[in-house]
Amino acid sequence: MYSEIRPWGKFTNLYDKSYTKVKTILVSPGQRLSLQSHKKRSENWIVVRGIATVELDDATFTLEPGQSIFIPVGSKHRLENKQDTELEIIEVQTGSYFGEDDITRYSDDYNRV
Repeated sequence: MYSEIRPWGKFTNLYDKSYTKVKTILVSPGQRLSLQSHKKRSENWIVVRGIATVELDDATFTLEPGQSIFIPVGSKHRLENKQDTELEIIEVQTGSYFGEDDITRYSDDYNRV
């Protein structure tokens, strides 16, 4: 189990197998992840604390604790915390590859490629 700090917050890998990866993701107040997609994995996001704003392709969703959303392979998506308290989600990835280099970024507040 290890954590990585990001400009928007941090994530911690909880479970890592060849067929799945499970993380907690903490998004700081007022921050958001890049608009991105993945070629080799899908993701399930479950909100456990806070309120998540999720952009998924051409739709926007607001999720509260206990609610979840499925992010299919290839879909453009973004996680955002518009609140003044920390957002925590559990992310379950399934697919054939889970490396951080399987990210195509379309828009990023922190100028990452």
